[in-house]
Amino acid sequence: MTNPPGPPPEGPSTWGRPGSQGPFGQQPTERPTEHIHTGPPGQPAPSVPLSQERTEQFGVGHANAPQPGPPPPPVPPGPTERLATPDHEPPPAKQRKKRSLRDPLSIVLIAIIVVSLVLAGLIGGELYARHDAQSKVAQAVACEVNDQATASFGVTPLLLWQLATNRFTNISVSTAGNQIRDAKGMKIAINIKDVDLDKQTSTSKGTIGSLVATIDWTSDGIKQSVQNQIPLLGPAVISTVITHPADGTIELKGPLDNITVKPVVSGTGLQLQIQSFNPLGITVPKETIQPYLDALTSSLTKNFPLGIHADSVQVTSTGVTSQFSTQNATIPAGNNNDPCFANI
Repeated sequence: MTNPPGPPPEGPSTWGRPGSQGPFGQQPTERPTEHIHTGPPGQPAPSVPLSQERTEQFGVGHANAPQPGPPPPPVPPGPTERLATPDHEPPPAKQRKKRSLRDPLSIVLIAIIVVSLVLAGLIGGELYARHDAQSKVAQAVACEVNDQATASFGVTPLLLWQLATNRFTNISVSTAGNQIRDAKGMKIAINIKDVDLDKQTSTSKGTIGSLVATIDWTSDGIKQSVQNQIPLLGPAVISTVITHPADGTIELKGPLDNITVKPVVSGTGLQLQIQSFNPLGITVPKETIQPYLDALTSSLTKNFPLGIHADSVQVTSTGVTSQFSTQNATIPAGNNNDPCFANI
């Protein structure tokens, strides 16, 4: 009977070396790493089980190396954050639109824009209405006096409101001062109040509560008017006009004669009453020249429309100032007899 083989003899072993064979004739697999004893010298290395040794061979890192811990837990959302689910998340454009509509600043800006547009429309309409109405009134006055005229309406209330109600509180009209009809150097300033266009009839376009007109007639204008109207008192006869405010007279002087007149209210107009007439130093009856002066003043200051009549007249250092007025006047309908009021 054959004895079983005993343990291999002690001594340096060739197991695990390259080119050596194992006890069964198989070449062992070379270990990629060797176990390194890190203990104190002279102390035998502790025995490592084969399973642990193989674990060390195929494991990554040393047994004492720190191992990666578990991933950190997710941070919970804040108390004011809302996590939208993918199925119910609104598009970004709609979010911005809702946010802008709810923003107080956006609402204020929209309100300011709307108010600005309304105000711009009112201002534009007011300016257009004023320009149109002022042009019509100025044209009517210019037609009556044969001179350029400008008109303006009161600031309050708005003209749009006055047009809507057909009632106008205050209208001012002034002429350029070139002439009034045939009277040279005459300027008129008119203040009209309480115009009511609702009271229209077949012969009237409405009523005027009051109208006050101030007429200024310069000394040079008086001289030109007398020279043009009365051929006998031409430039060779009348060359200078001197006013005397103290006694309210006007002196028409020339190299050949000297005429003194006094402006007074006569009927509905003015009259230049002759106080003295001395041609060539000889006293001549005033009746010889008075009809010519009456014809001049009658054509200038009488037969004004709307019942306008003279109230007062005053001689100043620069000429003559007179006041005309009317109350509760009727505006002509603009027929053939009053073409100047056709466009009002």
